[in-house]
Amino acid sequence: METDGIQLGHFGIDVPFMHHIGLQSIGLEGNCCRTRLKLTRELVNSRGDIHGGALMSALDFTLSVVARAHDPLNMGAATIDMSTHFYEPAKSNVEIIAACKRRGKSIAFCEGEVRDGHGTVLAVARAVFKLVPRNR
Repeated sequence: METDGIQLGHFGIDVPFMHHIGLQSIGLEGNCCRTRLKLTRELVNSRGDIHGGALMSALDFTLSVVARAHDPLNMGAATIDMSTHFYEPAKSNVEIIAACKRRGKSIAFCEGEVRDGHGTVLAVARAVFKLVPRNR
């Protein structure tokens, strides 16, 4: 669903903070999730690059989606641990690509990348999530 060009709903759930930063859901196929974050004035640091905190938020969400990809409407994911490494500044719109590397009954291990429009990897992250049933 879209309103004024902003997607309302991220892979079956409403996440107000992701709406706030403008994260766009692209796709979820199997164990791969893709999102997009546009460079906007509200998200930049003093140098005009996308702030690292905004990138980490986008990574955390995208990784959590792929962690619960086996049952996206009934399962939630709580971050246990996440490490992020920044290689280069994000000077334009970026795409976040995440994959679930291993999922047990209650824990999922995921990895992701932030890439610019040329495919250059700007940041990487690894995260561990606790899988929790969603209350409907």
